[in-house]
Amino acid sequence: MKPFYVLLAAIAVIGIGAIFYSMRSGAEMATEPLDMSTIANADSLLAQARGIPIGDENAPVQVIVFSDFQCGGCAHWTTNVEPLVKQEYVETGKVRYTYYDYPITSIHAHAFLAARAARCALDQDKFWEYHDRVFAGQYEWSYSRTAPVDIFTRYATETGLDVDEFTQCLRSDRHAETVTANALLGQTLGVNGTPTVYINQRKLGDREWQDFATVSAAIQAAGGV
Repeated sequence: MKPFYVLLAAIAVIGIGAIFYSMRSGAEMATEPLDMSTIANADSLLAQARGIPIGDENAPVQVIVFSDFQCGGCAHWTTNVEPLVKQEYVETGKVRYTYYDYPITSIHAHAFLAARAARCALDQDKFWEYHDRVFAGQYEWSYSRTAPVDIFTRYATETGLDVDEFTQCLRSDRHAETVTANALLGQTLGVNGTPTVYINQRKLGDREWQDFATVSAAIQAAGGV
């Protein structure tokens, strides 16, 4: 078992303890985390959380990212660091890269819907293309006074999705449970901001993840030479 997943497995031993997460439900189109108070233990949480991986599953280094589509730092990571990590390490089989949702809904009103929208794109095998488009247009939709459904739908068209299928997904509560579980998982692991980047078991500091050279050195130190 790879080092990071040893850390995840340890959650089942530690338990989820007294985690509190502000969750509301009721809207037909899910724009906020669901009430998942029925999650009784860490095993249940791990079963419901779902990362989105790319790269060789047997790669020597695991890079795990908890991210929020409405976060400016996440946009920096996605634009300036992530593409180089993919090119230099994922495509060469040295890194398995996994994305987890961590919408900080207390300050980012549309982050949860954006996470769901990206997973609607995942249903059509277009997650990464849609992920990149949402981050590229962050300035356009982040300050919308209402849920930016029309903008997210336009991005679906631009990334070649079946728009009817995408819209049906977006205007439902599909994937809301997974996004909520991912956020709870991150909270369990001590994620308190975004992006949070793990290289194997090591959590990068705020100044480390901003620079590809520093990230690259950390990957190499973890065995991704």
